[in-house]
Amino acid sequence: MTKLYLVRHGQTKWNIESRAQGSKNVELTDEGRNQAILLAERMKNYRIDAIYSSDLDRAYETAKILGNTLNIEVKKIDGLREMSFGEWEGLTNEEIQKDYKEHYTVWRNDPHKANIPGGEKLLDVQKRGLAAIYRIVKENKNKNIIVVSHGVTIKSIILGVMDIDLSYFYKIRQDNTSMNLIEYKSYGPVLVTLNNTSHLENMK
Repeated sequence: MTKLYLVRHGQTKWNIESRAQGSKNVELTDEGRNQAILLAERMKNYRIDAIYSSDLDRAYETAKILGNTLNIEVKKIDGLREMSFGEWEGLTNEEIQKDYKEHYTVWRNDPHKANIPGGEKLLDVQKRGLAAIYRIVKENKNKNIIVVSHGVTIKSIILGVMDIDLSYFYKIRQDNTSMNLIEYKSYGPVLVTLNNTSHLENMK
């Protein structure tokens, strides 16, 4: 059986400031690095065979912390990167609501129909994310794999793997360094764990 551990990157300054990160490179905060260290300690309890990551710095740094602890080389895949938010990148939620009210309303109520100026469509993010996941799973049959990616991308991947419509995008939550487990059984994929952050319970 193949086990896929989908992990969101650690905290960044823009996470704290509620800014749209998208395809921009934003580094982890010290807390984000500590989150990754705690997750890495947790993952030592499992037999991990491979680690893949988005090519964006915040995901790759998270993956490298995991890889250093588990003694596994990290492989970058650009298909795992975050959704491009175009003109919204670097703006706070308040600024987006003020300056792009109509587009923001669609994004919040019908995210699968949103056309963010200069950005990607959610369906396109899901397509490239799923393509990367399907390739990773195919190349690592009966192995345990960690994939480090981003909130929007991970949620769209989970919905796609579960055959759930993208309109349910906001029904899923992904916290920093949350871990999701999908097991690939003979009859198909099964979502075993969603948004698990138990490794962070002792953080102050």
